[in-house]
Amino acid sequence: VLSSVMAPLWHGPPTGTWPTVTSVTEHLSIPTAAGSFDAIAAGPEDGRPVLLLHGFPEAAIAWRYQVAALGERGFRAVAVDQRGYSPGVRPERPAEYGISELVADVVAIADALGWERFDLVGHDWGGAVAWWTATDHPDRLRSLAVVSTPHPAALAVALKTDEDQANRSRYMTEWRATPATERAMLADDARALRQIFGRDVPRDAADDYIQRLQEPGALTAALNWYRSGRPPAALGAVDTPVLYVWPTEDAAFGDVAALGTAAHCSGPYRFEMLEDVSHWAPEQAPEAITTLLLEHFDAT
Repeated sequence: VLSSVMAPLWHGPPTGTWPTVTSVTEHLSIPTAAGSFDAIAAGPEDGRPVLLLHGFPEAAIAWRYQVAALGERGFRAVAVDQRGYSPGVRPERPAEYGISELVADVVAIADALGWERFDLVGHDWGGAVAWWTATDHPDRLRSLAVVSTPHPAALAVALKTDEDQANRSRYMTEWRATPATERAMLADDARALRQIFGRDVPRDAADDYIQRLQEPGALTAALNWYRSGRPPAALGAVDTPVLYVWPTEDAAFGDVAALGTAAHCSGPYRFEMLEDVSHWAPEQAPEAITTLLLEHFDAT
């Protein structure tokens, strides 16, 4: 089933206005063989489990609005600080941030939480990990929802055929090849990192992310996701029910990869575009993302 809605769902809140989050009261430490992952959580322990994965250069709190709303609806929502972002899981070698290790973390976290099957949600790098998890462990997922990040095979095609996407993705190569990236990003009160967020991430959240990344080794760990080597593009079709949300103003991913994602989803598939929304959709358009997630879970 392919559903593609072209009408705009969200135009963003006025500058400086953000939904109030009151329900994220739990902070977890989730033990695994790789180390302990920090997380935020909401909802009853016996609620339908949902795991949310953030991207670069953020943390679990990127999903704070969705975690709170899902918890209020009776889901058990957990958003984790992923490998390198959790101080308890911060290996030094770039090779330890390969896609196999990142997918293994997802499974290990679910196991530690006692979840046999769960809904998986990802954004940015968290979206890439989510796509791979759905391919490698389809038996563990009830559904998949990805914001921004196209299917890796669709992105690989776009990188070869679409000059626009190649230009959008050039920063990935620069960050891998430039040892001075950390110094440049943190110079002048992390001005470069703040420019990445622009005005689409609340200032208090951006300050929180930057404070975390200023900890010794933290930014290098986050950049090691890019330096571990490209994951293989030969990824099979996903038959898990998928919701894919693409913001039309996403600076990282263009329409060729976004529209090409449908060809790599063999199960129920819903595609939504958020018009006038940037890459930071979970925080810029929290109500729209939450509504889409609730509809997706209700349908699966």
